[in-house]
Amino acid sequence: MSTKTTRRIDAEIFGRETNFEYSEHWIGYALVSMRVVMGWVLLQGGLTKLITYLNADPSDNWTAAGYLANAIPEGNPFTAAFAGMAGSPLVDILVMWGLTLTGLGLILGALVRWNAFWGAVMMMMFWAASLTGGLMQGLPLAHGWVVDDHMVYAALLFGLGAVGAGRILGVDAYLEQTEFVKNNRVLRLILG
Repeated sequence: MSTKTTRRIDAEIFGRETNFEYSEHWIGYALVSMRVVMGWVLLQGGLTKLITYLNADPSDNWTAAGYLANAIPEGNPFTAAFAGMAGSPLVDILVMWGLTLTGLGLILGALVRWNAFWGAVMMMMFWAASLTGGLMQGLPLAHGWVVDDHMVYAALLFGLGAVGAGRILGVDAYLEQTEFVKNNRVLRLILG
């Protein structure tokens, strides 16, 4: 039977000393649930696009072109850049497979730091696409000012990567025990 331990973290954040106590028992549950839920959100988004893209009827295939060419809000400072991406098969493939594989990796706890990084990059791109004005307008978004769901997802992904959430009931816990990974610095950095 395991004991429920309370631990203390002493850290420097933004140049200030801080410390707090946490429960090992509950932090594990919290990290696994955040990793799996975030993974599901990404996997579901990717699979719905992938399934429609692979549809037998080419006229029903999913593409980012319509959104990029027509739905970027007026006043978005990146309108020209997003319009230039419209119709690119590479963009479609990166979005579909990026969401799908990042979500799957998070659910399985595999290559979590790698997946969390690229997931956060995708979320920041989606966030940038939803900007509707400049700083004087508060960078309004459809669901809030400055911070919307994409920003929340990016922050959550950053946290999952920072703590190496794949080590808790994930594939990364097993991979990190192999000699191949122990002897490869790059792999040690992307697992976790």
